[in-house]
Amino acid sequence: MSAPTVVVHPDGGLLAKAVAARLVTRLVDAQTARGSASVVLTGGGVGIAVLAELARAPARDAVDWRRLDVWWGDERFLPTGDPERNETQARAALLDHIPLDPRRVHVMPAPDGPDGDSPERGAERYAADLAAAARPEDHGRVPSFDVCLLGIGPDSHVASLFPEHPALYEEERTVVAVHGSPKPPPVRVSLTFPAIRAAREVWVLASGAGKADAVRLALGGAGPVQVPAAGARGRARTLFLLDRDAASRLPADLVPPGVM
Repeated sequence: MSAPTVVVHPDGGLLAKAVAARLVTRLVDAQTARGSASVVLTGGGVGIAVLAELARAPARDAVDWRRLDVWWGDERFLPTGDPERNETQARAALLDHIPLDPRRVHVMPAPDGPDGDSPERGAERYAADLAAAARPEDHGRVPSFDVCLLGIGPDSHVASLFPEHPALYEEERTVVAVHGSPKPPPVRVSLTFPAIRAAREVWVLASGAGKADAVRLALGGAGPVQVPAAGARGRARTLFLLDRDAASRLPADLVPPGVM
């Protein structure tokens, strides 16, 4: 796994714009190199703000959207179209405004889907979709995502991997059902660390002073069971993309010169 690099932007709005621009560049580079690209989306305020900025950016047309696979890091187990679903918010912010191939938009399960009200069966189905998309060169049961976007909660959770939850110990399954989430709704579906760490690049996004302690712990050598964001790492690159408030509790040696 790669060591994290910290990038700090002046405020949340500029952070969202910068991440959107960085994502365009990364996807275009991947498509140039291999013909297609893949991204794992995240929800939350900054995650959806990035998608909204991407929808507005003229540079978005540099991406061949029909050659992009879209996945999710986690999802609230709510009916299709529920406004609290990450999918619903992502569609409103970006996905409904670009010419994606619907077959390459890999939606996480909902209770009105083919697996009914069983998040366990839904998680198994999503894991099977990931395995089917993996190529021999990926050397695993999930694709080597070009970018996995992750938000970080004030409690340091990423995706729906919450501190001390059983899913943090998972070493085999790539997708799990999560029960008893401390943040509503209580039932979710999430990628596990084996899937997240398959990504070429993991970008952890944080905006606001409420995330500062979590960011400090994630970059301070804590264990991933107590601080899940500490375990979010990419194969080739890990970026913590922050605004100044989210970076405000970091020691000086972790912050790029001249940004604080």
